[in-house]
Amino acid sequence: MESLLKPLITLLAIVNPIGVVPFFIHFTRSFSERHRTQTARVAAFSAFVVISLSALLGLQIIGFFGISLASFQVGGGLLLLMSAIQMLGAEPAESKPQDIDEGAHRADAGSSIAVVPLTIPLLTGPATISTMVIYAEKTVKWWELGVLVLYGVIVGLVTLAVFSAAERIGRFLGQTGINVMTRLMGLILAAIAVEVMADGLTTLFPGLLG
Repeated sequence: MESLLKPLITLLAIVNPIGVVPFFIHFTRSFSERHRTQTARVAAFSAFVVISLSALLGLQIIGFFGISLASFQVGGGLLLLMSAIQMLGAEPAESKPQDIDEGAHRADAGSSIAVVPLTIPLLTGPATISTMVIYAEKTVKWWELGVLVLYGVIVGLVTLAVFSAAERIGRFLGQTGINVMTRLMGLILAAIAVEVMADGLTTLFPGLLG
């Protein structure tokens, strides 16, 4: 049971929709209530699509490029660790200042902000994709892969619920509360990242096992 829930906990830590609430409020501040609700729905569905496709097709993609899973684990674990370090500084796990600036520019130009920057890179990005590929490789039966897709549904629903209540959450937690939640999730994510990197390194360098 613990091994089944671990991917979900990891996903929730990486996606961290509560940490993205300030950006959702910022980008939708001039929207009508209907437009804001539609934006939340599109962002949640897009997050589900990214997670599901990563689980279903990620292994085929890295196989096409001739990348070993162990190398992908080390690289993916490093991305997770970098995301965790950003979160420990109370920054969204997948964001970079230039990404946010680009997203704002797209929003000003009239493009939908539900996919960029809310879904990519603020909610999902390289760390999310690599995590799903790593867990997909560990699956043995088809239903285990289905569980990963189900976790994508759960993350999408959680994202929709959080964004729908963004104004209330922002008022209740305040920036300090959001920062505390982000740092807590970052600490959990850092521990998971070390485990993922350790698995990959011991496969690449069996001598590390002693």
